[in-house]
Amino acid sequence: MAGLAEAYDAVITEAAMKITRIGSQPTTRPSEEYFTGIVRLDAPFKGTGNARIGGATVTFEPGARTAWHTHPLGQTLLVLSGLGRVQHEGSPIEEVRPGDIVWFEPDEKHWHGAAPDCAMSHVAIAEAQDGRSVDWLEKVTDAEYGG
Repeated sequence: MAGLAEAYDAVITEAAMKITRIGSQPTTRPSEEYFTGIVRLDAPFKGTGNARIGGATVTFEPGARTAWHTHPLGQTLLVLSGLGRVQHEGSPIEEVRPGDIVWFEPDEKHWHGAAPDCAMSHVAIAEAQDGRSVDWLEKVTDAEYGG
C-alpha cells in the first residue's frame, strides 16, 4: 500500500491548482468602446492549456452597462450584489439580484449592467472558440436602456 500512497502523493504534487488572491491583480477599466458608464474589472481568470474558460468579476456603477454583444459558446453571469438589468434582443429588460444566475445562449445578442440607481456586480464566465469569447456590437442607447 505504501507504493499506492506515494503514487497518489506524486499526482497531487504535480497538479497545477492555482489560487489567485484578492487584490493580487489591479482593478482595470474596460474599453469605453464596449461599455457605457463607470465599470470596473477585477480578478480576471482564464484556463490554461486546452481549457477554454475565462471570465472576471465586473462591477457596474448605477446606469453603467455593456454594449450589445454575443458569445460564440454562450455566457453565464453569477450576480453577486446590487440590482442589475439584462436583456436579450427582442425581449423585455429583466431585473437581476444577488444569487441570480443568467445564461445567454451561444450567439444570443444581449447586454447587461446596473440598474439606474443601484450598482451591480457579477462574475461573467464564457468559453473561447478559436481564441474568441466575445463579439462586440453597437452600444445600448439610453432609450433601449430605459426600456
